[in-house]
Amino acid sequence: QVQLVESGGGLVQAGGSLRLSCAASGIISSIDTMAWHRQAPGKQRDMVATITSGDSTNYANSVKGRFTISRDNAKNTVYLQMNSLKPEDTAVYYCNAQLRVYGKGGVWNYWGQGTQVTVSS
Repeated sequence: QVQLVESGGGLVQAGGSLRLSCAASGIISSIDTMAWHRQAPGKQRDMVATITSGDSTNYANSVKGRFTISRDNAKNTVYLQMNSLKPEDTAVYYCNAQLRVYGKGGVWNYWGQGTQVTVSS
């Protein structure tokens, strides 16, 4: 059993900052890529940022220079520091992890339940 639990969402004014966290728990042997995605009402879920096990990062063009993804491998946790927030950043933010589980072969894809981020103008 593996769980990804996000925290840190909320309501913030434009120009403000939030820090999201996502902790993975369960019978995890290792975690490969971790990522944040977001989904605004009526829109598809889009990638926001990814980070590999070697700490290589990738960002959507819309958040480059404003958001920073990082991870703490000892805690199986990924973070998303969001600065200079804009109303168009309003969405449900989902954590994603590609990981290996004890007793199972291969790499498995897991999602968190999502956390709401609302940016007011």
